[in-house]
Amino acid sequence: MFDNLIAKYHDIKAKRENGEGGFTLIELLVVVVIIGILIAIAIPLYLNYQKGANDKSSQSDLRAAVSTLQQCYSENSNSYPTAPANAADATGSITFTCGTTTEKANLSDGTHLTYAKDGSGVVTMKSWNTDGKKDSSTNAYSYDSSAGGSIK
Repeated sequence: MFDNLIAKYHDIKAKRENGEGGFTLIELLVVVVIIGILIAIAIPLYLNYQKGANDKSSQSDLRAAVSTLQQCYSENSNSYPTAPANAADATGSITFTCGTTTEKANLSDGTHLTYAKDGSGVVTMKSWNTDGKKDSSTNAYSYDSSAGGSIK
């Protein structure tokens, strides 16, 4: 019995020395563990970059909407337009009616924008990007026309 096992061992050893071997189970498990560790590090980094890009997209869309709003303000005898139909939660684009013309601000995918004008003529806008998720916890940016045009 032991002679048979020893012969089999010498056979396997000879095959490995001749280059006919493969990977052992331990070697394969080590490779799988290393790949798993790399994936565990990479995925959270990627998601943070993606979230940051969505936040920047939302901020950029709000700046573009403010520029469009200011152009409309100039064309409309220094008066901000009334709220458009989709002012409560605009996605895709928002169109302002400026007297006889219209101005349109396009929004990136996943960006939401709200527009409100109070009785004294002060306009507030808020934007955020949900990246397709219903209530995503991304940063929201706001604009208040009484604050001089800064975006917070």
